[in-house]
Amino acid sequence: MCEISVEVGHDVLKANEECALRNHHLLEYLGVTAFNVMGAIGSGKTTLIELAIDRIGEKYHIGVIAGDIVADIDADRFRRYDVPVISMNTGKECHLDAHLIEHALEQLPLDDLDILFIENVGNLICPTDYSLGESKRVVIVSVSEGDDIVRKHPMIFKTCDLAIVNKVDIAGAVDVDADKMVDDALRINPHVKVMKTSKKTGEGIDDWIKFIEVSTDAHR
Repeated sequence: MCEISVEVGHDVLKANEECALRNHHLLEYLGVTAFNVMGAIGSGKTTLIELAIDRIGEKYHIGVIAGDIVADIDADRFRRYDVPVISMNTGKECHLDAHLIEHALEQLPLDDLDILFIENVGNLICPTDYSLGESKRVVIVSVSEGDDIVRKHPMIFKTCDLAIVNKVDIAGAVDVDADKMVDDALRINPHVKVMKTSKKTGEGIDDWIKFIEVSTDAHR
């Protein structure tokens, strides 16, 4: 009988956690509050970050790491606000990892920043297991994804500090119960902060901004 030996030489998740811890210590030391903003494609991650930059960009110094599979479309949107932006293309990978963030941090003026938004790749599964060194984890879902989207992706809600149900102004048009999505998030994680938002009506945008400000001021 032929014996096959498989040697495991590297624990990818362990290595990521070690790198994430280094990132976290660096950001904490420099007083930078980092938000890992996760969500599927089209959930509204870019728009909510843009709204935050527009509202509090004069109060805080803000930087952005824009993660995507390819292209610089989101990064270019952020650059219009005259903030430092690093574009991170992952190629075939469906998430950012701590090592990529470590390289991005080397290119940012961290000494001058108060807030760092990390826009993760559009996905509700892959980013869950990969810490980046962030201060807060934010997950955004849109009502256009259906009101069962939260229950279908429980793990990402178990690990986040804030869950946002976005685009609630169109909930009726797509026959979705936004309150059910909020309730599902709280059932999965009773400790998570949940809010409903809409750029069109302005609902919840003040709450989103307040979450950022309170989190950031705690580091000052």
